[in-house]
Amino acid sequence: MSAPTDNNRTLIIALAANVGIAVSKFVAAMITGSSAMLTEGIHSLVDSANQLLLIWGRRQSRKPADKRHPFGYGRELYFWSFVVALMVFALGAGVSVYEGIIHILHPEPAVSPLIAYGVLLVAFLLEGGSTVAAFKEFREAKGNESWFQAVRRSKDPPTFIVLLENGAAMAGILAAAVGLALSQLTHNPFYDGAASVLIGIILGLTAWLLAVESKALLIGEAADPELVEGIREAAARRQGIVGVGHVLTVHSAPDQITVVMSADFEDEITAGAVERIVAEIEEEVSTRWPAVKRMYIRPEQNAAARRRKPD
Repeated sequence: MSAPTDNNRTLIIALAANVGIAVSKFVAAMITGSSAMLTEGIHSLVDSANQLLLIWGRRQSRKPADKRHPFGYGRELYFWSFVVALMVFALGAGVSVYEGIIHILHPEPAVSPLIAYGVLLVAFLLEGGSTVAAFKEFREAKGNESWFQAVRRSKDPPTFIVLLENGAAMAGILAAAVGLALSQLTHNPFYDGAASVLIGIILGLTAWLLAVESKALLIGEAADPELVEGIREAAARRQGIVGVGHVLTVHSAPDQITVVMSADFEDEITAGAVERIVAEIEEEVSTRWPAVKRMYIRPEQNAAARRRKPD
């Protein structure tokens, strides 16, 4: 994927849309008594809180390194992304399934369904606008990769979290509309409760995917293989280096990469020459890949033979 973005524009658009949608859904739920509408309101409220957490996470991740955190605060973004996944699961999926089951066990017919349909239509349009903005940002970032590969390899959680959340929200709105329509047509409130359960399942699957990706980043994910190979080649072609061993990378944030590399230098060169070569490699790497903030090169005999696989 291309370089990550620090622009919160997509998050702010999603936040504004979700706040308005949440208010309208809760008002409609009070008027209509629809269980699916209530769970959709909870869903939008959770999404609003999630956008705030992601904005906060991005802000915190930019804090400079200090004595207690010498590598910086970059992983704050990954931590809050994981919290978002937990919130989607616990508050979104959990409450939706619970409310749906309660409504199935104790059904109440919905009233004023036209209001619910109107709110769902407005919500779908607002979510659609927010989704288009997230779609454009993610499409620019993913380059030539497939959508699935781009999500798996992305190091910038907000770019795919907003997209996945909005997709789940639009699916939830459709489920709520179908559940309400079936309840009307059959005069059976069961379908409204069943729609709430379905919304919960959709959110649960979304939360699981978000949690898996956020967990991998929080633990520490390597940089893209192309970047790793590029760094290896930059070092290997330097005169005075006879072999390059392991090139270990880890993302502390979308735009913060640490590199640890071993290299075998010619035996007859001086320590001063080694320092010069190391400085040249660091300068080239930082110029070509600005996301590389720290680089450590360790002299090691027969480094290439001891190369770890995979990097």
